[in-house]
Amino acid sequence: MTSTYMDHLERKAARLAGITYLLTIATANFGDFYVRRQLFIPDDFAQVIKNIAASSALVRAGIANDLVTIAGSAILSAALYVILKPVNKNAALVAVFWWLLECAIATVVTLNTLAVLFLVNGRGSLHGVSNVQLDTLAPVLISVDRAGNRIAAIFFGMGSLMFCYLWFKSRFIPRVLAAWGVFASLLPILAPLATVMVPGFDVPLRRARSGIPIIIFEVLLGFWLLLQGVRGTEFKSAEWVDS
Repeated sequence: MTSTYMDHLERKAARLAGITYLLTIATANFGDFYVRRQLFIPDDFAQVIKNIAASSALVRAGIANDLVTIAGSAILSAALYVILKPVNKNAALVAVFWWLLECAIATVVTLNTLAVLFLVNGRGSLHGVSNVQLDTLAPVLISVDRAGNRIAAIFFGMGSLMFCYLWFKSRFIPRVLAAWGVFASLLPILAPLATVMVPGFDVPLRRARSGIPIIIFEVLLGFWLLLQGVRGTEFKSAEWVDS
């Protein structure tokens, strides 16, 4: 491939990355800050079950929204790989792997949400399963939703951290923005780990809004890539040179 062709491919990948950054940040926050806040009440499984039973349309909208987020994240990881591969191919592959692992876990969590909806709304059609068993199983699945999201957040943070390191090294974007991304990416890693290692840390974590720094970073980066693209750089892979 020629350098000119790869430059054109990078520009297209940058625009695609900008669009998908903004799309996924919008859908992810709709799911987290609206849908789940409407349905999931911390430590009150009975109320959560009532909310799900009374708002099946909202639950289904949330599931569809989560699927769009997962698909967008997969596209975004591919676009970032195209842009950052010349900097360090192996590091870019590791970042993509972590994000795809996050997508896989998020898919399982979404399937779990559908299972909760089926259990709550399908009581009359589940022959051989008592209401007591359903009332026991539903809280377990609701707990899995929270735990799965925390595990997915860890892998998201690891992938984002690696991508931000490559952004910083490449100078494709302003280094101050890349440095902010490195800091912001650490929080989705450390915060979920703290909830596991420190009993009772979950409550102050919810109050701290630890996801705000990464939201700011992704919005700024999304607009930068969409409007400015990537800067020229000395990183050129051997694949770019005419044979």
